[in-house]
Amino acid sequence: MHTPIAIIGGGLGGLTLARVLHLHGIAATVFEAEASAEARGQGGLLDIHDYNGQLALRDAGLFEEFRSLIQAEAESQYVLDKDANVLLYQPDKGNGGRPEVPRGELRRILLESLPADTIHWGHKVVIASSLGDGKHCVTFANGTTITTDLLIGADGAWSRVRPLLSQEKPQYLGTSFIETFLFNGQTRHPASAKVVGSGTMMALAPGKGIMAHCEGKDTLHAYVALNKPQAWLDSIDLSDPISTVERVAAEFKGWAPALTALLTATETYPILRPVYALPTEHRWSRIAGVTLLGDAAHLMSPFAGEGANLAMYDGAELAKAIVSHSGDTEAALLEYETAMFPRSASAAAEADRNLKLFFNENSPQSVVDLFMSYQSAVDGSLTR
Repeated sequence: MHTPIAIIGGGLGGLTLARVLHLHGIAATVFEAEASAEARGQGGLLDIHDYNGQLALRDAGLFEEFRSLIQAEAESQYVLDKDANVLLYQPDKGNGGRPEVPRGELRRILLESLPADTIHWGHKVVIASSLGDGKHCVTFANGTTITTDLLIGADGAWSRVRPLLSQEKPQYLGTSFIETFLFNGQTRHPASAKVVGSGTMMALAPGKGIMAHCEGKDTLHAYVALNKPQAWLDSIDLSDPISTVERVAAEFKGWAPALTALLTATETYPILRPVYALPTEHRWSRIAGVTLLGDAAHLMSPFAGEGANLAMYDGAELAKAIVSHSGDTEAALLEYETAMFPRSASAAAEADRNLKLFFNENSPQSVVDLFMSYQSAVDGSLTR
């Protein structure tokens, strides 16, 4: 089968690209490894920024739908110490700058905005290869093969398209999350619900932390963070959730019970999520007929909050470049990558800096100082 534009990956970035192209009358096909939109959970809340993610949603004609997803007061932030003392509280500004929305719902509105035949589910890439003259072939695990004139890797951290452009692979950054969920927080876990509040709670110490937010009406979604080497991660038996929780909880001995309960009272199996990243300045030489967006292009730690925002912005910007250079794909890809490389490098550098600040020897004061510097910058811009 031949498709003129093949987008590998049906996440937020790939879907935004397909949507903006669709609005301009350009058809693209999205190939997604998952069997369906409901195959797995899509994660928690995302803060969508007014300078990139929201702009992409405007380009996609979905800004009002996005606004309907905003969770009230979820933009507030709390920095705590291990005893649950509040060191910094920043209320939800209510200005729409970085509102929080559920990732799954954001993906839903993108999916519903596309023609039904745009997404080909159950297409996990085995290998992508060049046919020469800017054309590529993609082979899927289900036995099908496609050829395409324009191949776009929107397939995340472990992209199967990236090797066509770059030999770089994500590297473990030394920090891992253990993801947990507590349901009906107000009635079943009132102490933890109180300490989490309505926004994002970050209880931090050197080398570790417990971060959480209230999702939807009453779900406490937590990420327990530890700075540990790969060998320590490999020694955890994730098939035994009880021993996994006990092993991690031992690292938080002496912490406030309302905080540690976010781990020990989890109502789902704990999920280990090591933090990986590509090099901060990751880029490649222009190769005809193929490019990357989102995590496939610039995987970074989540400590700048830019991953989903950049993926959607990449998708919208790439679509607009394709539209404006109709008939000249290489000019479009060159324009897109020339702007994308410095944009992503700046965000990746911020993410790397923040990751270190969150868990350095001065934490949590280092994070209080970071957030205060952000506030001072905002206040200064308002007075100039």
